[in-house]
Amino acid sequence: MAPDAEQTPSFEVTGKVALVTGAARGIGRACAIALARAGADVALGFRDRDAGGDVAAAIRALGRRALPLQMDVTRRSQIASAVAEARRTLGPIDILVNNAGIGPPNPAESVSEEDFDATVAVNLKGTFFVSQEVGRLMIAAGSGRIVNLSSQAGFAALPAESVYCMTKAAIAHLTKCLAVEWAPRGVNVNAVAPTFIRTPGTVKWLADEAFRRDLLARIPLGRVGEPPDVAAAVVFLASPAASMITGATLLIDGGWTAR
Repeated sequence: MAPDAEQTPSFEVTGKVALVTGAARGIGRACAIALARAGADVALGFRDRDAGGDVAAAIRALGRRALPLQMDVTRRSQIASAVAEARRTLGPIDILVNNAGIGPPNPAESVSEEDFDATVAVNLKGTFFVSQEVGRLMIAAGSGRIVNLSSQAGFAALPAESVYCMTKAAIAHLTKCLAVEWAPRGVNVNAVAPTFIRTPGTVKWLADEAFRRDLLARIPLGRVGEPPDVAAAVVFLASPAASMITGATLLIDGGWTAR
């Protein structure tokens, strides 16, 4: 629905239901809590349902409902059951954040078939089939917002990250494809593409002083990204303020790819 010409854009998602995959820690955790702060009830997709109790507690402390779900995105049966449980318990899903992802580093000549298949299964296949499962419901409802997690790695080549880069580039293009296909049905599909973000999975790299110096030299803003930097953009794309945006990938890279 187009906003009134005099209407102040709203950045809130009060009364909406969001589903965030890979919500146990890092960017996923930050997105889930930020959406709750903006007014949404949140279904939390975990590879291990018992792994993210503190996320649910933080959301409930904000006065919003939280629903932990068993949701390994490589298993279509778990995708279907988790989405059905979220809809049954919280109501129709208005917002989907496809955050689940992995990226085991390895030089291209050393990548095993097992690592290749696992990375594609989580990052790309998982994103597609979660989008499909939730997208069907959004199409039936005539509205919805999907935000995918791409990466600056989809726009810039990173050494020893060929498979990860490949999947993140594919997510950016998948976002365009779904946006064009589902726009007439009222579903906006966008993506965010973060730079290196400080999370429990990346702190070991930041502990390497040489790596950290090289990283900061590549980021014009001169700092490492934090999960709230990404979560803020996700909330914006999920909000009424972004109603005219679809098919876009918003780079959150401190200027890395502008060089």
